[in-house]
Amino acid sequence: MLKTFARAAGALVLTTALVQPAYAELSGTLRIMSDMSNPAPRAIIEGLAADFDAMHPDLTVEVDVVDREAWKSQIRNALTADAPDVINWYAANRMGPYVRAGLFEDISDMWDNGDLTGLDSVKGAMTMDGKQWGVPYTYYQWGIYYREDIFDELGLTEPATFEEEIANCQKILDSGRKCYTIGTKFLWTAGGWFDYLNMRTNGFDHHMALARGELSWTEDEGVRATFANWRKLIDMGAFIDDHQTYSWQEALPFFVKGEATAYLMGNFVVPHLREAGFTDDQIDFYQFPKIGDHPMGEDAPTDTFHIAANAKNKEAARAFLQYVTSPEVQTKINAADGLGQLPVNSNATVGDDEFLQQGFVMLSQNATGGIAQFFDRDFPAEMAKTGMEGLQEFMVFPDNLDDILERLEFTRQDVY
Repeated sequence: MLKTFARAAGALVLTTALVQPAYAELSGTLRIMSDMSNPAPRAIIEGLAADFDAMHPDLTVEVDVVDREAWKSQIRNALTADAPDVINWYAANRMGPYVRAGLFEDISDMWDNGDLTGLDSVKGAMTMDGKQWGVPYTYYQWGIYYREDIFDELGLTEPATFEEEIANCQKILDSGRKCYTIGTKFLWTAGGWFDYLNMRTNGFDHHMALARGELSWTEDEGVRATFANWRKLIDMGAFIDDHQTYSWQEALPFFVKGEATAYLMGNFVVPHLREAGFTDDQIDFYQFPKIGDHPMGEDAPTDTFHIAANAKNKEAARAFLQYVTSPEVQTKINAADGLGQLPVNSNATVGDDEFLQQGFVMLSQNATGGIAQFFDRDFPAEMAKTGMEGLQEFMVFPDNLDDILERLEFTRQDVY
């Protein structure tokens, strides 16, 4: 019997014949704790739990949905005291503290024995110390979403190079608009700009070496080159004014009203744009342009499920992870009427949606440099916090760069 501790927003319907993991008779209670508290994700997790419950008559599935922001501070306690069996979290460095604390279960055997086929592209993001600590269930592309109707009005085309990006931006500014909207009040959006400018200026490998603490913020010439490219846009006046006072949602009206023509953002922005009344003829998307000849790295944050090391029903938890990563379930939950994101399983089907299709092509064919997770996931938490504070400050006070880099370097030497 399914029990939910947060009222259901709806249920995902999957016929039980679609997926039947190789775990024959599951019994007892499977406890899932999730931060999928927004309406669409919440419907997904509750639907997944309901379907898995129905597939196993002797198993009771309990779901506890907590606030997404609150979960960031609650997860450690939840994993320590009366731990659930399954939780959802994030890949790469964001899972590091819980791996190192012994709070996530090692499931390397599932990756090795064929239980988790079709997930090879993100195995690295689930790996620490040569072992795998969870499974991915969805990811999504980042890129530049823009007002196609305004581009048409100004005679602009999608830029392939940074020089073309700057030329487009100048024409946009000349028309009385800003090039980009952004809200940096909660810092992480500035991290997205740094990710792309650094991956394009210096390459994916340089960016990941910086994330691992192997490069100096003050002495590495590549880092300064990245900020120099960023400053070209800042000095042009490319970004909306007072962006440090807006959240990313509060920055959307500048795009909607045509006061800014583009937004560097994840694909989760698309439903908001459609809710604002835009059709796919008015908005479009392009890959962040090239700077130099580096292979194109991309941000594609990956959401994950993990088994708590202190879980009481690890057999059912393993069966649930196998279930949620199967091609059929991946196809269903990531469809345009579900999460509206990209399935991780290579054998799944991408939703019939313009932006999902573009994102799939970009990540599967044009992300030749590699897949990053995002600044606050690839960098350790303390480094990410200091880093994003500095990135926001740079966007407002670019003359402070030397002081900012000194603080980042001090934190690097303390953290790593």
